[in-house]
Amino acid sequence: MNIVTRPLNPTEHRYLMSEAERALRVELAAAFRVAHHYRWNLQILNHITARLPDHPDHFLMNPYGLGWDEITASRLVTIDFAGQVLSHHGLSHEGVKLAPAGYNFHSGILKARPDLNCVIHVHATPGVVIAATKGGLEIVDQSGCHLYGEIAGHDFEGFAQEEDEVPRILRDLGDKHCLMMWNHGLLTVGRTLGEAFQYMRRLIDACALYERLLATGAEIRPIPKDVLDFTRKQIDEKRKTPAYSESEWRYHVRLAERLDPSFAE
Repeated sequence: MNIVTRPLNPTEHRYLMSEAERALRVELAAAFRVAHHYRWNLQILNHITARLPDHPDHFLMNPYGLGWDEITASRLVTIDFAGQVLSHHGLSHEGVKLAPAGYNFHSGILKARPDLNCVIHVHATPGVVIAATKGGLEIVDQSGCHLYGEIAGHDFEGFAQEEDEVPRILRDLGDKHCLMMWNHGLLTVGRTLGEAFQYMRRLIDACALYERLLATGAEIRPIPKDVLDFTRKQIDEKRKTPAYSESEWRYHVRLAERLDPSFAE
């Protein structure tokens, strides 16, 4: 069964949506379930947002109050850049609440960057640990080389619900795909959901590895800059199309199905 294109039951869900939105809802719900499985977020905080491919000024977001293991395709909220909930009719979204900080910078990034279609923000413990260090993340292994030149930093300013912080987040992110939000958490962006998810998976894995390495107290063996630069060139060719992350994303969708197929409801 191809769950990516499984439609929501039209007799149960009266909100009229395109096939593109139906497919994206299922895939985004899969992302939440797999992220919860990987322990990126075990509470009701943090967000993954995805732009609707056929309505670029609309996007999907998880409502405040649901754990990531409770997210289903029909529970995701369709909203616009004015903060209006568009999916209230027939999807039990009346009175739905959006987290102010999450909506603020997720919508701000998607509105300002039409080249991006997904934003992920988490407070995964390894990422928060490294985001609280002066030196930040050092690339120390082959897998981490996929992040070389892709990580920016943004200073903590309090809860990110103030509109005037969005331009500074955008400035600090620049053309990179990963943002260490110092003393806060991690953020990744992508042209596709799969691309943003892969960057977050790699970023959390790199932080977890570096945290364990620091705990040994051993002297770190650095990767020479010329080797990092050469490896970056090797990876750049693969990055030119979204297909770079597609194979891994298809695996994660299959994993979500094995964990609990109810996410597609």
